[in-house]
Amino acid sequence: QVQLVESGGGLVQAGGSLRLSCAASGRTFTMYSMAWFRQAPGKEREFVAAITWSSGRTSYADSVKGRFTISRDNAKNTVYLQMNSLKPEDTAVYICAAKNGEIVATVPGRYDYWGQGTQVTVSS
Repeated sequence: QVQLVESGGGLVQAGGSLRLSCAASGRTFTMYSMAWFRQAPGKEREFVAAITWSSGRTSYADSVKGRFTISRDNAKNTVYLQMNSLKPEDTAVYICAAKNGEIVATVPGRYDYWGQGTQVTVSS
């Protein structure tokens, strides 16, 4: 079993920055890919970014490219999402996910484990 716990959300003004963390426990993560999704009220869950655990290969949604950076600390079993130049449309619950294997996936159904999410609110 895998447990994912997010932290770092909050309220920020447009143009500001936040760093989200996702701490993983319960299994070794040498063969897991990790991702961040987000979900705004009344909208479907949306892919944000992903990273493979061993090679560090990354993928981003077009809407966040150049503003968000996903990274990981293998020693701490933690994945981060650095969010810069935040916009009001980035407001959502941000949710961490994990899947077995090194292939990056952008579809929620490909992920096996999910955290509870952390709220990010960007004011205009």
